[in-house]
Amino acid sequence: MSGEPIIAACGIFALFALLMSGVPIGVALGLTGIGGLTATLGLEPALIKSGVVVFDTMSRYEFGVLPLFLLMAHLCFAADASRDFFKAAASFFGHRPGGLALASIGACAGFGAISGSSLASAATVGLVALPEMRERGYSDGFASGAVAAGGTLGQAVPPSTALIVFGIIAEQSIGQLFIASLLPALTQILFYFAVVVLVARWRPAWAPAEPRKSWGERRRALVRVADVSALILLVIGGIAFGWFTAPEAGSVGACGALLLCAWRRRLTRGSLRRAITETLRTTGMIYLIVIGALIFSVFISVSGLSGIVGGLVGAAGGNRILTLFFVTVVLLLLGSVLDGLSLMLVATPLLLPVLQGLGYSPIWFGIFLVRAMEIGFVHPPIGMNLYVIQGIAPDIPLERIFKGVLPFLAADLLHLTLLMAVPAIALVLPRVLGQ
Repeated sequence: MSGEPIIAACGIFALFALLMSGVPIGVALGLTGIGGLTATLGLEPALIKSGVVVFDTMSRYEFGVLPLFLLMAHLCFAADASRDFFKAAASFFGHRPGGLALASIGACAGFGAISGSSLASAATVGLVALPEMRERGYSDGFASGAVAAGGTLGQAVPPSTALIVFGIIAEQSIGQLFIASLLPALTQILFYFAVVVLVARWRPAWAPAEPRKSWGERRRALVRVADVSALILLVIGGIAFGWFTAPEAGSVGACGALLLCAWRRRLTRGSLRRAITETLRTTGMIYLIVIGALIFSVFISVSGLSGIVGGLVGAAGGNRILTLFFVTVVLLLLGSVLDGLSLMLVATPLLLPVLQGLGYSPIWFGIFLVRAMEIGFVHPPIGMNLYVIQGIAPDIPLERIFKGVLPFLAADLLHLTLLMAVPAIALVLPRVLGQ
């Protein structure tokens, strides 16, 4: 037993080494977990425990929510929803200084409610919004920073892939996590809007205004997103008001997206095949990641490492504020070298028991962890959204994209501080709605 903490520490080091060497996340987590369990318990118990984890995970009813929401997202890709969301937002905000940047953030929020992915939101909205902004004289850095930051809303706005994965790993209600994320997502959008307004006033040449659209043009733009918006409201509202569970909401969303694609005359044999193929490919990848993370979590539990971390916190006085500050610093530091999903999967089994022991809600921790993970998407030098934007516009130097995202990164840190100071932002809606 005395050697188990050493085995746990070696396991953590081995995991980071595998991740840094480019081994896929799920494989790295699974190998580390099985290796650690073998060193701790022996080969046969390690294989038995790992097999039980695989069987229990794959047979869970709520696990079916993931491919359903992914299918909904890919069908909406085929329906060209990202372009419609951007045009609708631009028709209302484009006449203001920084209006197209506001429209980009709004489009990312709308499309994020379909895709559940930060990278997909940044890529699809960026393909539409970046050329529009650059053509109209926007600063390259400011435009790319707005789209990169707006892309993080893909994980903030439900249904979020990250929240689904966290709910499975932490054994928390996915429906509660979705409802809890609504107010934090809204305040995050408002923080980004404030950045755009302030920058547009400070540097008007970076974000010139467009001619005002007529109300007729605005109505036509709204009509183009009415069907997608109705589907999103049905899915999220159905979960919020208890009309159906998260897996049932995924079924409603996937069927609705299929009908929507047919209604828009975008449903072809090729588009349906691509949607199903991409759904299966992404689902398989995430299933592998989740199973690897759960095996790793069992290893952390058996090794007693989370108990040791909790003991260290207790020895330090168990101060909730200091502990949370320390956890935040660790997450932000790890977020600068790990991608977001790796950060969440490594941190959850280590930190969740500690913070639960101090009285923090696991639902709040899920929102907080995903929020910290989102910062990693725009945190140089790893920030994946920044590289997605550079891939869309390779003529924009990476250093300029880094500089352009800094005001939004500052807003992210302020928003994370607000979430820490006022946990009710994430907890009030589940209580009010009785989720």
